[in-house]
Amino acid sequence: MYTGKLLKKYILITVGCLSLVLGIIGIFIPLLPTVPFLLLTAYCFTRSSNRMYNWLINHKTFGSYIYHYQTYRSISRKSKLLALTFLWVSLGFSMFLLPSLYLHLLLVTIGTGVTLYILSLRTLK
Repeated sequence: MYTGKLLKKYILITVGCLSLVLGIIGIFIPLLPTVPFLLLTAYCFTRSSNRMYNWLINHKTFGSYIYHYQTYRSISRKSKLLALTFLWVSLGFSMFLLPSLYLHLLLVTIGTGVTLYILSLRTLK
């Protein structure tokens, strides 16, 4: 393997690992998008390391979500319900802590966009 391909592989692995960390943090911080970071992780690992991609796809927490999203562009009804519940509870808590009307409007706008996107995804049977 020549230097350019090796460098590309390590850059993709690094970006994949960083996006995985950001995706995990996004589980706990409502405005940090978890799913896009996990999909970026899958993209990077697909192009750099079969072993790391297989680990991600077979991971007990993330694997089925990523696989079903990539393959069918769908998520389970339970996942939709949990995502929307956690999203709006977190946004409500954030709005309670923030005094600014503009920030409230921004959070509601973002929450509405995320809600519409989640609802637009097919539901797994």
